[in-house]
Amino acid sequence: MPNTLDFGVDDTLDLREVLPQRVIEQAARLTHWAAENAKTTRSLLKRVGAVVPLAQPLQALQIVELPRAAKGRAAGDDSAAWQALLAPALAGHDVGLISEAGLPAVADPGARLVALAHEAGIEVLPLSGPSSLLLALAASGLNGQSFAFVGYLPVEAGARAARIRELESLSAKAQQTQLLIETPYRNEALRQALLATLKPGTRLSISVGLTLPGGWTRTATVADWKRGSTAALPDRIPAVFALLA
Repeated sequence: MPNTLDFGVDDTLDLREVLPQRVIEQAARLTHWAAENAKTTRSLLKRVGAVVPLAQPLQALQIVELPRAAKGRAAGDDSAAWQALLAPALAGHDVGLISEAGLPAVADPGARLVALAHEAGIEVLPLSGPSSLLLALAASGLNGQSFAFVGYLPVEAGARAARIRELESLSAKAQQTQLLIETPYRNEALRQALLATLKPGTRLSISVGLTLPGGWTRTATVADWKRGSTAALPDRIPAVFALLA
């Protein structure tokens, strides 16, 4: 089940502007959910209920968060917890898998549950909705025929610069667009690292707040980025970075 890209904080956004009516109707009828974050799931379902009445009251829905290791602790054997998420499906109920934003299991948790569903012979049905990665790629003007999502870069400056140079070299060799993301409060730090490390002729595209009011995409060479505006990127809105050498 796709989610909006606003992390549930923009109640002014009409849900029908980003999700097809059929998807909203599917969400309204589901009573069992496997969620990355229960709070943002409830926020979305509240908005769903404003368009299509929910099959059950919001407080009666079963929303179980995906297993994750506690901070500071090593991951243990959580196989039973993942298997338990499939129990409603094995009992005949449809289960919605949902992320905090965008499409689950794509640059977000959930792939393990999908794999378990396939192993158990449970039908998997993807629903249409926004993916920040594909929207950013489509808006970038960079190579959409060959691209790779590389996720987060190292936080430590030296390791991050080395990884940027590695990705730039790979992009030049394969003519492949490299897609990156960062925790929003480090958006500007990543932009500065990219501008400081990439070659002047490498094209860099940055997309911020896609599908949201005021969202934008800009693509330019690194040299042009350096000559342009110095306004910092927002630190609370998700961004997608793409480069092509």
